Amino acid sequence: MRKAGAVVAGVLSKLQESAKAGVTTGQLDEIALQMTAEAGADALFKGVRSPQAKRPFPGAICASLNDEVVHGIPSKQTVLADGDILSIDFGVRLNGYCGDSAVTVPIGRISGKKRKLLETTEGTLKVAIAEARPGVRWSQVAGKMQEYAEAAGFSVVREFVGHGIGTQMHEDPKVPNFVSEELLADDIVLTEGMVLAVEPMVNAGRHGVRVLGNGWTVVTRDGQCSAHFEHTIAIVAGGCEVLTSREALTMG
Repeated sequence: MRKAGAVVAGVLSKLQESAKAGVTTGQLDEIALQMTAEAGADALFKGVRSPQAKRPFPGAICASLNDEVVHGIPSKQTVLADGDILSIDFGVRLNGYCGDSAVTVPIGRISGKKRKLLETTEGTLKVAIAEARPGVRWSQVAGKMQEYAEAAGFSVVREFVGHGIGTQMHEDPKVPNFVSEELLADDIVLTEGMVLAVEPMVNAGRHGVRVLGNGWTVVTRDGQCSAHFEHTIAIVAGGCEVLTSREALTMG
């Protein structure tokens, strides 16, 4: 899973560099596909089916722009513009094991509110990484994530949550980014060796979302922007290890 995570980190690092005004999300998808093939991996999202959608997901990446929360479809017609924010979600399967990560990228100069949204959402993920360790209940982690995001004046998406990950993209348990009665009733204790895809989705406005007619793309109900950050983490003695860390790549 470290090897799969390293491929994901490398591709997302390249996509962050490439996401500029004038570039299409379809071009970013082509970069991801080429790099995935060169790594001997399979694109995790491409061809995935959903009961709500008439066709399988067509891209290697999810490219969600501005008010799109998750599952945005990459397209050669979607051109990035100065002031946009773009959430890029990407995963691979390598030698039977999965890695999954996401980042929200500013395109050119963005507004102060969008900048704060990105910083807060990434900060929410960092809270989870700092708190996740053996013996801790997930509700404790989720509560601190929710508190951090809401203290900044934003809201946490309820309809989509993180998940376990291993030989399959989505495995048990579900790992919400907020506390609910359902979570408290079915809480989990983190144990050494558990691997989770933790992915806060934070909205600038209210937390409500809806799915577009294509059956895939999730947008905010109030039209305000959303940001999404994700890492695959392994619970280890004393804390957790980030398997999709791009910082580790930069440091060599």
